[in-house]
Amino acid sequence: ELKELKKANVLHIDVRERWEIERFGKIPASINIPLGELVEALQMDPTEFKEQYNQKMPSKADPVVFSCLAGTRSKQALGFATSLGFS
Repeated sequence: ELKELKKANVLHIDVRERWEIERFGKIPASINIPLGELVEALQMDPTEFKEQYNQKMPSKADPVVFSCLAGTRSKQALGFATSLGFS
């Protein structure tokens, strides 16, 4: 499903910790924003976001998919994004 979504320019944010990415690998075409940084990251100035994560900051209307190892953190990430006005 994710591969199909990515064809439609969906931003994929992996909310695992950096050590997990190093140990278990990066998902291609995803950006890593650990869950503990997510709320701050989604409120950054777009220029600062681009510098920090090397990716265009999503607008509140852009499609975004969150992932983690088991689903718990990605569910939290969705709640954080929704509370900040992302749809």
